Amino acid sequence: MRGGGPRQTPDPRQRGAAGLHQHQHLHPFAGNAGRTGSTGQGRDRDDVAKRTAGGARRPAGRHRGRRAVPGQRRGRLRHRHLADRRWRHHHRPAPQLGSHHAGDVRRPAADGRRRAAGVIPIEGRVPTRTAAFAGLGSVAYGIKDNGFSTFLLLFYNQVLGMDARLVSLALLIALVFDGLVDPLVGHVSDRTRTRFGRRLPFLYLAPIPLGIAWVLLWSPTGAPSFATLLVSAILVRGLVAACEVPSAALVAEISRDYDERTRLTRFRFVFAWGGGLLMLLLAYGVFLPNAMLAREGYRAFGIAGAILMAGCVLGSAIGLHRTIAGWPPQQASSGKGLLGSLGEIRESFSHPACLVVMAGIACAMTSQGITFALSNYLYLYVWRFTPTALQIFPVVLFGSVIGASLLAGPAQRRWGKAGAVAATAPLGMLFWVGPLLLRYGDLWAADGSTPALVAMFVCTLLANTFTVTSSIALWSMVADVVEASEEQTGRRSEGTLSAGAFLASKCATGLGIFAAGLLLSYAQLQPNARPDAVPATVIDRLSLAYAVCTALLAVATALIARRFPIDRAAHEARLALLDKLAHSDPDAGGLHP
Repeated sequence: MRGGGPRQTPDPRQRGAAGLHQHQHLHPFAGNAGRTGSTGQGRDRDDVAKRTAGGARRPAGRHRGRRAVPGQRRGRLRHRHLADRRWRHHHRPAPQLGSHHAGDVRRPAADGRRRAAGVIPIEGRVPTRTAAFAGLGSVAYGIKDNGFSTFLLLFYNQVLGMDARLVSLALLIALVFDGLVDPLVGHVSDRTRTRFGRRLPFLYLAPIPLGIAWVLLWSPTGAPSFATLLVSAILVRGLVAACEVPSAALVAEISRDYDERTRLTRFRFVFAWGGGLLMLLLAYGVFLPNAMLAREGYRAFGIAGAILMAGCVLGSAIGLHRTIAGWPPQQASSGKGLLGSLGEIRESFSHPACLVVMAGIACAMTSQGITFALSNYLYLYVWRFTPTALQIFPVVLFGSVIGASLLAGPAQRRWGKAGAVAATAPLGMLFWVGPLLLRYGDLWAADGSTPALVAMFVCTLLANTFTVTSSIALWSMVADVVEASEEQTGRRSEGTLSAGAFLASKCATGLGIFAAGLLLSYAQLQPNARPDAVPATVIDRLSLAYAVCTALLAVATALIARRFPIDRAAHEARLALLDKLAHSDPDAGGLHP
């Protein structure tokens, strides 16, 4: 009506052309804001409310000069922006089951239409820049993992003089404690709602304290003690969890594609290994070039690592900010406080696919923990690496990681993720164990000779290529469990499930380090022993015990991975089902009661 009677307000959910997502249920104010803003009228909510209640239009004289007249779109952009910001601030859309649509932050584009700026998940191929920044955050985890697994036992045992069993026990306890923290960090990050999103607050706040704690771990004051090592290790691992669990959860958030998740995981592995190997190269070439038992060198190692850890995590957060920042969707909660949260964590972990992938990661990471903890002992006492060989070795390892990142995609396309693990894990083990068995049978070149070192480098390159390929596939499986869990629970739990994988990984790594301490005791290798003074029987016991452990764990990893229930077809069918449910029943909480 044109007179004084009330003017009809159109249904805001019929404004498909305005650019709002089809699943967003709008407040009536949002519908009026778009229409009045497009005519240059209605500068705030009061004007909209007055007109909606029957107020007459403003007189046309208001539009004289260069101002727009009713029906023109000259003043649309500014008023549309104001209305958009106010509506988004006061009226959030309800979360949807298929939260690949829920929570997308809609920002006004230059042409006046609403567009999704930095919306995740990304459809199709993830930009390389985004994938690189997502991987950059894993540098801190790589440095921590390399330091704990490769140098920490040697530093506290051989340099500071602590008993190897006490050092291993302290690190194992710290890992178990850390494993309990991981699910809580993941669950809290899943439920965090800020204008920066769910993950960025952790990536901005945790890196600086992590750097400080890392320096203190490698610069203990006074005589070393079990309690000091335990507290320092717990502090470092807890802060790494605050960085790494939210960062790893982004793999499932950034993309839903079966192959793109593996690509994102490849970037994370390249950066994690790159960070760890860079510190390994600096240790062998700069900080500890001729004396791996020099205390001052480890202090410099800690300072350099702290700078890299904090800088890379902050750089990852800044680089991803425009892609992932924005108000996340509200998630349904049990409403029972801590007990309810623990129940949700248990429910997520109890999914069969989650249990399988956690078991596979546990076996793989136990083997890696043993390997990393014994690596320096093997380099010094078994293979007799020269200082030059120690500097070349990290380059060989990084080459194997690049090879694995190139092999992971074709292997996954050919065999699927579970098949890739089953094929590559045993192959990697053969190239790890083979040289030790050949050496035991006197079929290997003399220890420390050039032929022996070259052959060892080749076997290491192949072994680590296949081993890392299997690890990439395993960690990519974690992202695929997100939708399977969502189908069962109605919640997206990227952080919780990533934390579950880290729980298995860290506990297994701690078990591996503890097992390494037991193997050293079994071999009867004495502290501060010179390589040329160690009896051959000690070296043989150590190398054979290590070979048996890694072989058994590789076979177990392959057998467990074959039981993973999600392949490409199942994943794509589940995505289609969740999409269909989100369209038909936006308020559904899951496919099962």
